[in-house]
Amino acid sequence: MDTIAVILKAPEDLVLSRLALTPPGAEDIVVAVEWSGISTGTERLLWSGRMPHFPGMGYPLVPGYESVGRVIAAGAEAGRQCGERVFVPGARCFGDVRGLFGGAAARLVVPAKRAVPLGDLAGPEGVLLALAATAWHAMAAPHASPPDLIVGHGVLGRLLARVALLHGAQPVVWERDAARRDGAVGYEVVDPDSDPRRDYRSIYDVSGDAGILDLLVQRLAPGGEIVLAGFYSDRIGFSFPPAFMREARLRIAAEWQEADLRATSAAIHDGRLDLGGLVTHQEAAERAPQAYARAFTDPSCLKMVLDWRECA
Repeated sequence: MDTIAVILKAPEDLVLSRLALTPPGAEDIVVAVEWSGISTGTERLLWSGRMPHFPGMGYPLVPGYESVGRVIAAGAEAGRQCGERVFVPGARCFGDVRGLFGGAAARLVVPAKRAVPLGDLAGPEGVLLALAATAWHAMAAPHASPPDLIVGHGVLGRLLARVALLHGAQPVVWERDAARRDGAVGYEVVDPDSDPRRDYRSIYDVSGDAGILDLLVQRLAPGGEIVLAGFYSDRIGFSFPPAFMREARLRIAAEWQEADLRATSAAIHDGRLDLGGLVTHQEAAERAPQAYARAFTDPSCLKMVLDWRECA
C-alpha cells in the first residue's frame, strides 16, 4: 500500500511524491484524508529551515498535524468502523521518511487510539480541532486565569479569544497588521501602540516573537502572569529589574492533552465554540507547493487547507 504525500526534501524544497505506507496492524486504522491544514507556526519553521532541535527532526520529512478523513480499513482490535470521520494529529507510517508531523498525505496508517472521532463536525473546519485544543490547554493549567490581553490575531489568537469568552473574560487583542484586525466578535482588537494600559494581569502571547517579553513586562500589573502560548525559534530573554519590580510570573503552555481535546470537542459540538471564519483559503492537494508558499507569505491567509479528495 502506498500514498501521495507532501515531502519537505530540504528547507523551501517541497514536492508531492508517492511513498510506501507501513502495513497496518490489528490496532491500526487506515484513513483516507479529505483535508489537511497548514500550520503557520511550526510548519513554517520546518519549511524555512529555522526549526530548532526537536525530537524526530531531520529531512526529508512529511509535515502536517491537522488532518481530517474517513476510516477505510480497521484492524480487528481497532474498535473503529469504516466510514467514520476522524481527526488525525499526524502519523509515522512512511518507512525511512520522517513523519514530522506526518499528516499531509492522501492515506494514513495510525493507531486507532490517536484518531479522534469527529461525529457531525464535517468540512475543512475540522482541521482546526488541535489548534482549538491548544488554545483550551493554555487556559487549563491549575489556577490559570483567562487572558485579558492576547498578543496576535492569527488563528490561534482568535481561538484563544473565543475560548476566553467562554470563560467569562473580555480580552483585548494586540495586532500590528491592520488587515488582521477584523473578524473580532465580543472582544476588541487594537494596535499595541495605541493601547495605554499597563495593568494587564494575564497576558497570553501567540506572536512567536522571542524579543517581545520586555514590552509585555512593561504592560503587566504587579503580580501578573505572562503565558507563552506560541512557538519560538530564537532564544527568549528579558530584562530582570522591571520583571522583579512587578513580581512577574512566566508560564509556558505546550501542546494539547487528551483532556483538552475532549473538552474542546464537546464545546464545538454543543455550539459554545465556533470555528467559523478561520479557514480562509483552500487548494487542491496537487498544488501543495503553491499552497505552502502562500500560507507562509500572504498576510490575508489565516488558514490554508489542502483538499485531498480528488488526489489519486
